[in-house]
Amino acid sequence: MKIAILGFSGSGKSTLAQTLGEITGAPVLHLDTVQFLPNWEARDMTEKQQMVEDFLDSHFSWVIDGNYRKLSYERRLEEADQIWILLFSRATRLWRVCRRYRQYRGKTRPDMAEGCGEKLDGEFIRWVLWKGCTPEIDQRMRDVVRQYPEKSHLLENQHQVNTALRLFREGRL
Repeated sequence: MKIAILGFSGSGKSTLAQTLGEITGAPVLHLDTVQFLPNWEARDMTEKQQMVEDFLDSHFSWVIDGNYRKLSYERRLEEADQIWILLFSRATRLWRVCRRYRQYRGKTRPDMAEGCGEKLDGEFIRWVLWKGCTPEIDQRMRDVVRQYPEKSHLLENQHQVNTALRLFREGRL
């Protein structure tokens, strides 16, 4: 099983990826771990692309979370058996990133690159509330559903995610 997870920041992509990885037994790749080196330094683009290609080439099943359109985006969508897209509200996502910050403040969370301590600053809040969920980005996510209707699941709240997970566990999704 190959599962691509897309969505807005703070919507729960990484948590969902971990859950789906546990259910399927598939290896999980969090693209944030590819994007960043310690202290939030961006990794070289060529190296990032090679890391993702190597992961895709070496696994028959996988769960990958993250948007990152320059990192084998089309290949991930094409090869995925399922695409889960999380488009939660701004208020929910802000609440989640604040909760995550309280939980991991001063630490690196498991789905982040080593040495990237949890942070919550004005720049990130602007990303969560506006820059990372523009109408264009929202439309791009919805276009994925139109391009791959037979394997896409658009989820806009936690209740929908929980229902989808239950159906997935039962083999009905």
